[in-house]
Amino acid sequence: MVQMVTGQLGAEGPYWEALAAGRLVLPRCTGCGKWHWPAVWRCGECGSWDHVWHEQPLAGTVFAWTRTHHRFAGTEGLALPYVTALVLLDSVPVRLSGLLEGNEDGLMIGAAVTGRTDFTPFGTDKIPSIRWTLA
Repeated sequence: MVQMVTGQLGAEGPYWEALAAGRLVLPRCTGCGKWHWPAVWRCGECGSWDHVWHEQPLAGTVFAWTRTHHRFAGTEGLALPYVTALVLLDSVPVRLSGLLEGNEDGLMIGAAVTGRTDFTPFGTDKIPSIRWTLA
């Protein structure tokens, strides 16, 4: 069951709503132009409360990755082992994590990846998420 409750998602609400709809959006301060992730209500650089959410392509390079062999609570729906990748986006200076899918040949820091949105099982819920594939 996917449950998205507007108003209860915090400053990052538009991110989760967009992921659930198959898109990636990230906030940029209208005062100074700084990209913020995680999302904030108020810019720490200039103090502005105004942010605009911009759609971004799901492409970048692997900044870090880890292979998980141990089952954690809520991850029973994931096949073991699984790889989580932290990716530096090509379009903006933001890093996002997601599961790596497909062939792992060539997996290393700096490897190019492309992404897509999906839903990851967590217990009985499905959480909007990013799936990365080596380019």
